[in-house]
Amino acid sequence: MQAAHRKLFGTDGIRGVANVDPMTTEVAMLLGRAVAHHFTRGGHRGRIVIGKDTRLSGYMFEQAISSGICSMGANVMLVGPLPTPGIAFITSSMRADAGVVISASHNPYRDNGIKIFASDGFKLPDAVEAEIEALMFSGVLDQSRPDASDVGKATKYEDSRGRYIVFLKSVFPAKRTLDGIRIVVDCGHGAAYRVGPAVFEELGADVIALGVKPDGKNINLKAGALHPEAMCSAVKKFGADLGVAFDGDADRAIFADARGEVVDGDAIMAICAQRMLARRELRKRTLVATVMSNLGLERAITGWGGKLVRTAVGDRYVVEAMRRGGYNFGGEQSGHLVFLDHMTTGDGIVAALQVLSVMGDAQKPLAELAAGMTRYPQVLLNIKVKEKHPIEQLKPVQALISAIERKLGDDGRVLVRYSGTEAKARVMVEGPDAATIQGYAEEIVRALQRACGAAP
Repeated sequence: MQAAHRKLFGTDGIRGVANVDPMTTEVAMLLGRAVAHHFTRGGHRGRIVIGKDTRLSGYMFEQAISSGICSMGANVMLVGPLPTPGIAFITSSMRADAGVVISASHNPYRDNGIKIFASDGFKLPDAVEAEIEALMFSGVLDQSRPDASDVGKATKYEDSRGRYIVFLKSVFPAKRTLDGIRIVVDCGHGAAYRVGPAVFEELGADVIALGVKPDGKNINLKAGALHPEAMCSAVKKFGADLGVAFDGDADRAIFADARGEVVDGDAIMAICAQRMLARRELRKRTLVATVMSNLGLERAITGWGGKLVRTAVGDRYVVEAMRRGGYNFGGEQSGHLVFLDHMTTGDGIVAALQVLSVMGDAQKPLAELAAGMTRYPQVLLNIKVKEKHPIEQLKPVQALISAIERKLGDDGRVLVRYSGTEAKARVMVEGPDAATIQGYAEEIVRALQRACGAAP
């Protein structure tokens, strides 16, 4: 079945306010049926993993998707709360036909989402998501119901967390421990609340754990990667060597150095890529990042004899470019870091272990390592718009952007795009002078508001 357009699926699965269309149990059950049908064709009884984060609504979606899958004759493997990359790992290592993640990542608890991994642990390409979406409403599913003797069953896999922890520890050098290292780990009351602290403790670190008391409604609430203030304060309070904060599904991480200063994904990519270049481990001497990554990262990689390839915003597009080009490391400024030699998707804990490994090899603190990249001033402004007219068709806006790009020359960048999930336009300007680029960004915002209409 071919389908060219997706209405339910966005840049990272289906997402919305829980119990409001499309994030309803009715849609979730339909999706479960379509996933089972799509991934278990050929007469065998399929096996599909379902995992989730700690949101209150996760219970109902877990049951709805599971019911849909079982109604099509496939079996369900329930792994409970587990980071998104952990679910990808279990899907692949258990030879399941697919994996379903119930999570809205960094969003507040009222939201939820559903994303799907193929049997190899990689997220689905747009075309496959479109096929599944078309299948949900095609009528084909009603013609494929098994009889009562052939419906599937759901089984809880209690050892999934332990399996994932063992895998994570294998990523760290076998003969090294974290003895003598003090780490603040903020799990944001999300999916890593058990796994995160356990990994570092089992490797020997002294762990100060934050955000490890989920109640269904406090995920990402003033905690985790989007709110690193608590982590930074705890690093200073307890004299930690570093801090790491995960988002709700732990596929991204933001760090703090020993001074309690935030170290974002761009700086971490620079740190890890520099070591990989020196060791000849960075395939094709190329790092993959999105259009949002700082110009300073590109200059640093180039200065070390490497190359930066940019993609659209979204870790799935980073991974697709990596697989297409044969690269093995990439990520986003926001903290999605993808080490394809170890994991098929962004993994905050894998990223933290890689950083700790570099610190151990270099015998240098995180702040000194992060200083290897000189960051260009960057301004990012978000504005609500009434309509999303194609930016390339807005001639006054395009003329202004071109004029600013000429002024910046090779010392800056301009990026204007619409949000994929909200009625917003995002304006990013980089350059050598913070005040100048702030003025440029505000000019573009005003031009956009005139062209698209400013939403209240």
